[in-house]
Amino acid sequence: MKDLQIKSVVDQILIQSGSSVKVELESYFPGERFAGGKYNFASHTITLYIEEIKDQCLQIFSSLDSFEDYLAVVFAHEIGHAEDSQLADLIEQMDACTNDYTRTGIALNIENNAWDYARMLTPQKLHPFMDTIIHYSLQPYYEALEMSA
Repeated sequence: MKDLQIKSVVDQILIQSGSSVKVELESYFPGERFAGGKYNFASHTITLYIEEIKDQCLQIFSSLDSFEDYLAVVFAHEIGHAEDSQLADLIEQMDACTNDYTRTGIALNIENNAWDYARMLTPQKLHPFMDTIIHYSLQPYYEALEMSA
């Protein structure tokens, strides 16, 4: 997928959402995590990591045939963070929390809020596809909570 097509997908979803979030496109996430996108609360900016998103798509679906849809779902999820009216409070709770189990639960709540919003931006026909992505995305949180329980 060419940069112009990627920008077109991003622009279309951004317009649909009505969000004022700023968007940046990068190749790779600079940290150790396997992140396709990141929302920065302080700057109200989403950064999408295109090569990471491709790698995730390949890992889950074994091909890039669905890359455009995968990109759309990841971006819709990041907009979900940007538009989450509870995010500031949840971040504050996480910052004040000293218990890993509770902290993971708050992080899971943040992720679920973003996925709920993303579902509203995603066409119904893509929901089964999206459910697969959500499963892989949330699995580490559920595993951490089970191990801590």
